[in-house]
Amino acid sequence: MLRVDETKAPVDFTPELISKFDDIVSRYPAGKQKSALLPILHLVQEKFGWVSVPAMDIVAEYLEIQAIEVYEVATFYSMYLLRPQGKYLLEICRTGPCAIVGAEKLMDYVSQKLGVKEGEVTPDGLFSWRGVECLAACGYGPVLQIGPEYTFYENLTNDSIDKLIADLTSKSKN
Repeated sequence: MLRVDETKAPVDFTPELISKFDDIVSRYPAGKQKSALLPILHLVQEKFGWVSVPAMDIVAEYLEIQAIEVYEVATFYSMYLLRPQGKYLLEICRTGPCAIVGAEKLMDYVSQKLGVKEGEVTPDGLFSWRGVECLAACGYGPVLQIGPEYTFYENLTNDSIDKLIADLTSKSKN
């Protein structure tokens, strides 16, 4: 089992996870294992909820590439979360069409409602939020998605945000 120095942050890559890595790498020609980087990072994020530097270092070691190559990819794509998030990550579309119909005001409202700034986690660990680029529902804005299932909510208002947050809070207590 691969393991990073625990003084940094414990990251266990179980034999089951490594087996999944092996399966993905086997899909690419010999010597082209770097091609497996994106799907491997997805697996890491699925297992740990985010992609830490120690986890990226282990991925680099596994793929026999430089750690900076993993960092470059993980920081380029917004789909990779580089710090812990709340149980519910509210991703609010902030591009033109959604902005025109109030996405920016909605982001301010969400920040106020949750009591956290973009990228922060509520004290109870339930929520975090961030602005994201186009969610491909331009005619239904403002729009948000909640990961990791990526459930979409459209035509949002302060009232619908209040209901959504209340429903998710109630759901987490059950």
